Parts: sequence; C-alpha cells; structure tokens
Amino acid sequence: MSRSPIGKVLSTIRKHRVRALLMGGQACILYGAAEFSRDVDLAVAADERNLERLRRALAELEAEPIYVPALGRAVLRRGHACHFRVQARAAKGLRIDIMSALHGCGDFESLWKRRRRLRLAALAGVPLLDLRDLVQAKKTQRDKDWPMLRRLVEVDYESRRGRPSAARIAFWLREARTAELLTELCSKYPKTARRLSSRRAAIDFAIKENQDGIERALRKEEEKLRALDRAYWRPLREELFRWRQARRGRI
Repeated sequence: MSRSPIGKVLSTIRKHRVRALLMGGQACILYGAAEFSRDVDLAVAADERNLERLRRALAELEAEPIYVPALGRAVLRRGHACHFRVQARAAKGLRIDIMSALHGCGDFESLWKRRRRLRLAALAGVPLLDLRDLVQAKKTQRDKDWPMLRRLVEVDYESRRGRPSAARIAFWLREARTAELLTELCSKYPKTARRLSSRRAAIDFAIKENQDGIERALRKEEEKLRALDRAYWRPLREELFRWRQARRGRI
C-alpha cells in the first residue's frame, strides 16, 4: 500500500469495506485535471451498516471530529458534511470531509452504480465519482471550482476525442465552459449541437460563431448555477449556525 497520507486513509477505508467514493481535489487529480489538495473528500452510503464500518475506519485513523454536525445518517442525508482530522502518525493532520447527498447529483446508489475505478499511487481500483457527477458537483458558488470544472471537461475532450461515443459528445457540448471549445465542438458535431441548442443558449451562439453571445450566455449560466447553489446551502448553513450556537451555550 502507498505510504502517502492519502494512501493510508484510502487503504484504511477499503480495509473496513466502507462504500465510499473519492471526490473533490483528489478525484480531479485522477482525472488529469491537477489540483493540489491535502484533504480527502468522500461520498459515502448513509446507511447504519456502512456508517458503522466508517466509524471503525475513522477510529483506526484516530480521526477526531472537527466543527459540527456529528456523523450520522440523518445529517448526511439532508446534505450536510461531517469533518474529521486524522491524528494517526501515518496521516497526521490530514482532513477528511464526508458527505452523502451532493447538490445536483443523484442519490448515493446512483453515484455508486456509475462509479469509476482508477489508480492512485500504489492503490489500484480506487472508487471515485464518475466524471459526469464530479463536474456536476463542481457547479458551486465557490470561485475556485469553476476553473477546475472547465479543466475537467477539456482534459476529457483531449483524451477521448479520437472515437467518442454519442453520449460523450453530448456531455462535452452540455458542459464546455469556453467559447473556443464550444465553437470547435459545434463545428465537429453539428447534428448533436443542433439537437441540444434549444437546451443551452451558449450552443446556439456557438453554432452561429457569435463569440460575444457565447461569452454572455456562459456568464449567465454560471451566475444562475451559483445562485442555485447558494439557495441550496442557505437552509443548511442556517441549521449549522443554530447547532453552533447551541454548542456554545452548553460550554
């Protein structure tokens, strides 16, 4: 097994047979869109049997909870994240962020069925979010996620452009984040582009080779998605605030 801190965490998760999918920065690295990250982000099945396995893995890693809420099925299924800091020597200081429900994505069982298995260092077959789900999960209000989202699509296009499936072509057209790439895709795959143009204004402008129109449409699209993410997290953040206030009141 890998001697790296991340390898230690993932090998321990696998040892305890936790159904967990790697996501976040480490998943971006595996897909070739490099992103430095010292965290391990996991999507897990939020059933009691799986969570008990996860607790055993966290105990072996001497992972201490940080922030609120406490790890539990109800909070994970509502969309909250649970955070831990590893104290075991082999991965000391590494942060583990755990979720189950991801905004804009299907439920965990759907994510699990679509999972990919890729190699990370000496770990073969690391289960991680399918690229389509990772791209969806990156459509957040955070500035840092949008360059990574763009890069994920570009890397996938460069690596698969030889003989792409119809589904892959449609994915690129739906998710491309630059006028240059979108114009190229519409030129190469005009039939698919015309079919999807009514669903995405940026495609319609790309077919017409209207660069300014593409840029405007992409900005509006991003603004809308950021607003949707803010709306999704607003009640969850309010709940977190109440929990923190209650915790301070007990101290």
